[in-house]
Amino acid sequence: MANDSMAFMERLKQQGGGDFLLSLVESVLADLMECEVTNQIGADLHERNGERQAYRNGYRDRILHSRPGTLELQVPKLRSGTYFPSFLEPRRLAEQALAAVVQEAWINGVSTRKVDELVQAMGMTGISKSQVSE
Repeated sequence: MANDSMAFMERLKQQGGGDFLLSLVESVLADLMECEVTNQIGADLHERNGERQAYRNGYRDRILHSRPGTLELQVPKLRSGTYFPSFLEPRRLAEQALAAVVQEAWINGVSTRKVDELVQAMGMTGISKSQVSE
């Protein structure tokens, strides 16, 4: 445990320059993702054991917009199975885009019936008049 906290502090000292809070949050979230993946697959990074469920297979970039600013995360990938960080919300951007389309249509004076048709054309189920107004 002491070695982990010392390595963490060393990493923070090396990240000079930019915003310290963003670097801190990115580092904490990276450590959290590594712990989640380790628990999911049953083995630490480069560890060989019989209980291993899967193998790591690099990282994928993911941008997270937060109050301190935009975070650039490296989400671990697995060779078999999937991993999605517990602190991220899946399909959040798609929902925000749909809400933005509905809001823009309503602001521009499109009727609620036409907004419902637009939502159905996008492949979603219908949306009620009260939902459009909200």
